[in-house]
Amino acid sequence: MTAALTVEQLLPDVDHRHLDALEEEAIFILREVAGAFERPALLFSSGKDSCVVLHLAEKAFKRKISAPGERPRFKGKLPFPLVHVDTGHNFPEVIQFRDERIAEMGERLIVGHLEDSIRNGTIRLAHPLESRNGHQTVTLLETIEEHRFDCMIGGARRDEEKARAKERIFSHRDSFGQWQPKEQRPELWNLFNTRIKPGEHFRAFPISNWTELDVWLYIARENIPLPNIYYTHPRQIYRRKGLLVPVTDVTPPGADDVVETVDVRFRTVGDMTCTCPVESNAATTVDIVAETLQVTVSERGATRMDDRTSDASMERRKKEGYF
Repeated sequence: MTAALTVEQLLPDVDHRHLDALEEEAIFILREVAGAFERPALLFSSGKDSCVVLHLAEKAFKRKISAPGERPRFKGKLPFPLVHVDTGHNFPEVIQFRDERIAEMGERLIVGHLEDSIRNGTIRLAHPLESRNGHQTVTLLETIEEHRFDCMIGGARRDEEKARAKERIFSHRDSFGQWQPKEQRPELWNLFNTRIKPGEHFRAFPISNWTELDVWLYIARENIPLPNIYYTHPRQIYRRKGLLVPVTDVTPPGADDVVETVDVRFRTVGDMTCTCPVESNAATTVDIVAETLQVTVSERGATRMDDRTSDASMERRKKEGYF
C-alpha cells in the first residue's frame, strides 16, 4: 500500500458518514459533562485515544482557525483542565509530545506523579523494576481527591477489552473510587443519570462506541498529531511469550534473551514495563488503516503484558478505581 493513497481510495465502499455520527455523539457527551458537573477534567496520556478525545473537546468548545488540510488549530480555552498520571516509566517520546502539545495549545495540565505516592508511602513497590501500571490507580484517586474533580473524561473504548465492554458511557464511582458492575445506571435514549453524592465522581467515555479502525480513520481525516512511536521506526527488542519487549532501562533483556533491531510501531502507549510494539512498516495513518483492517486481536490483547495475567485482570483493577 503506497503512502500516496488517501483513505477514500483505500476504502471506496465505506460510507464515512459514520465518523460524523460518532463525532456528533462524542461532542454531545463532552458538552453534557461540561453542563452537568462542576469540576470535570480530561485525562490526557498522549495516547491516540486521548489525542482524539482532546481534538473532539476542542471542536466542542473552541473555534477552529486552521484551513482544510492543515494541522488542526483552534482558538479559545477548554472549560476543564487536562490531567496526566505520570508513572515515571513513560516512553520519553510520549512525554516530549505531551509537553509540546500542551505548550502549543496553552491549556492547563495537572500531573499526578506516582513518585510522590511512593514517597508518601501510599504505594509500595516489591522491587524497583516492578510494573507501575496497576499502581497508578492510587495516584489517580489521590489526584481526584486533591483537586476535587467530580468527573474524569477519558478515551477508553468498549472494543478494547471485556471489562470495558461492560461499562457505561457515564460510569459512576463511589466515594472510594470503585466501580460496581452490577449497580450501573441505565442509559436509555442517551439519557444520562449524573447524580452523585459528596465524595463520589464519574468517569465519562465519549468514544466508548468507537473501534480502533474508527479512531485511525478519524485521525487520518482530521490530521490529528500523535507521538512518533505510533508509526514505524527501528527499535531494539527481545521476544518473550509472543510479545516484542522493548529494550529500556526498566525492561532490560535477560541473560537468555536475544536482542534484535526490528521495524516496529506501537498500537497503544502506556507504562514501558507492560507495553509492547508490533512489527510494522506502516509510516502513515493510511498504512495503519490498512493494517488495522487485517488484525484479529485488539491492541491491548496484542501488546499489553499486564492484561495477560488473567481474563478478569482488567475488571478487577477497574473495580479498585483503575481507569
